[in-house]
Amino acid sequence: MFGLVPFGRRGMERRNGDLFDIDNFFDDFFNEPTFPVFFGNAGNMRVDIKENEKEYVLEAEMPGVRKEDINIEINDNRLTISANRDERVEEKRDNYIRKERRTSSMARSFSIDNVEADKITAKHENGVLTLILPKKEQSKPRGRKIDIM
Repeated sequence: MFGLVPFGRRGMERRNGDLFDIDNFFDDFFNEPTFPVFFGNAGNMRVDIKENEKEYVLEAEMPGVRKEDINIEINDNRLTISANRDERVEEKRDNYIRKERRTSSMARSFSIDNVEADKITAKHENGVLTLILPKKEQSKPRGRKIDIM
């Protein structure tokens, strides 16, 4: 069984077919492909997950986010990656003053039931956060021969 499962935005499985689920309506509406043009992908964090025999490798794209602005937490077998970004631009010229502020945040959570939480390592390089999540050793069934007396 796959041991690293991403959660939805509210941490629950999505209910299909619920006509009056207003949360899913707004999620679908604001996650349409046209909206990133307006919002600049502020809340998106694209994540790739690879698996080999010993570990999972999670790569999260976080362009323009500094290492100091990234927070990684583990709570009750749930790994949460979050980042807050504040950008301020101030420009002064002859009769012209411009101040702009932009704030964005993003977060993703993953179930890590099959991971050694104490041995997770992280690296941030060139706008990509890489986490190495070692798998738990699977306990092998022990057997023994019982002699008959």
